[in-house]
Amino acid sequence: MKKLLNEFEEYVAAAVFVIMLALAFINVIFRNFATSISFTEEITTSLFVLLCMLGTSIAARDSGHLGLSVITEFLPEKPRAIFALIANILGVIFSIILLYTGIGMVITEYEMKQISIALQWPQWIYGSFLPIGAFFMAIRFTQAGIKNIKDFKGVKK
Repeated sequence: MKKLLNEFEEYVAAAVFVIMLALAFINVIFRNFATSISFTEEITTSLFVLLCMLGTSIAARDSGHLGLSVITEFLPEKPRAIFALIANILGVIFSIILLYTGIGMVITEYEMKQISIALQWPQWIYGSFLPIGAFFMAIRFTQAGIKNIKDFKGVKK
């Protein structure tokens, strides 16, 4: 299950990045011919949100988020493990708040029938990237917290 989730996140992030790059490149080519494809900016911006959310989830998986390593590097292992656990708990709380508010935003966009400017697509499609990413972040911070607890049990002092 863990491997499937790892691969899913990485493949989707890579695909989103390639799509964004291709759309931006195509738009630059078209601008050289004094024309522009307006929808590419809309899709690229929305996919960037998804890419950021997936990247945050992957960073949580790999314990790659910024931390106060200047302080924690000088601590013994046990307090360092406690700080890592606290950071992951705060990450889970933040992710759940983001998930909750993101769902509220998507519901509002759906109920108000908001549409995007260029493609006239329902705005909730783009908005759904936020709670989807927050859901993955919550899973990853939870997994990292569980790993911290297991590591903490193995630490002597």
